[in-house]
Amino acid sequence: MRIAFFGDVMGKAGRQAVQEYLPGLIESLSLDFVAINAENAAGGFGITERTANEMFDSGADALTLGNHAWDQSEALSYIEREPRLLRPANYPPGTAPGRGAGVFPAKNGAMVFVMNVMGRLFMDPLDDPFVSVEKELSAAPLGEVCDAALVDFHGEATSEKNAMGYFCDGRASLVVGTHTHIPTADHRVLPQGTAYITDLGMTGDYDSIIGMDKEEPMRRFTTRMRSGRFSPAEGEGTLCGVVIETDDRTGLSKSIHPIRIGGILHQAEPAL
Repeated sequence: MRIAFFGDVMGKAGRQAVQEYLPGLIESLSLDFVAINAENAAGGFGITERTANEMFDSGADALTLGNHAWDQSEALSYIEREPRLLRPANYPPGTAPGRGAGVFPAKNGAMVFVMNVMGRLFMDPLDDPFVSVEKELSAAPLGEVCDAALVDFHGEATSEKNAMGYFCDGRASLVVGTHTHIPTADHRVLPQGTAYITDLGMTGDYDSIIGMDKEEPMRRFTTRMRSGRFSPAEGEGTLCGVVIETDDRTGLSKSIHPIRIGGILHQAEPAL
């Protein structure tokens, strides 16, 4: 099975990159399942039903969120109606609407488990992400409940993301890091068969400061003064993520390749 996961969709530029490139990739790479971290899809802050539907209509099978999950108030009710939209699973019980994990049908009829969880180092003080992942993976074992398992670890610290990769090794098909908006070059298959990358990077305009128009962040860095709000950069976006191929027998990964298409980043479209 071939599965792609794309990193934090940032504003209009990110959504346009998804709309422009994803349908063709699904066909050219014979993708069976597509997941996208979409927590910055609506103007750089959160998600709305309209922006989510743009990505579903382009071929996404599941969307994950992160620390900006509730920046748009309508997400609080929309997530209750849309099971394909996942927020971090390690919110304390009873504090957040929606769900943090689910099992979804792939285009080939297989079942894919997807989980969203948020780190705690330099992030919001949620419950222990490792406990949440252990609980969910134990409830949806590969080869029994699902044919593939994907974990989106939304975190700041590379060390915490590394730890989560090895924590899931042999029990998940893919562990991806999201949140920092910069793609890392450490994609690999871990010793027990879990594909891993520390950060997928951002789907958005890279002529920016992590997706935002450069002027206001630069002013704050150089003067420590605010003069306005952050605004997403609106140049040509790069679709950024990875594609894996799994073993149909075990659900573990045989390979992982980066995807970077459009915009100003170096082009890396896998020839699978």
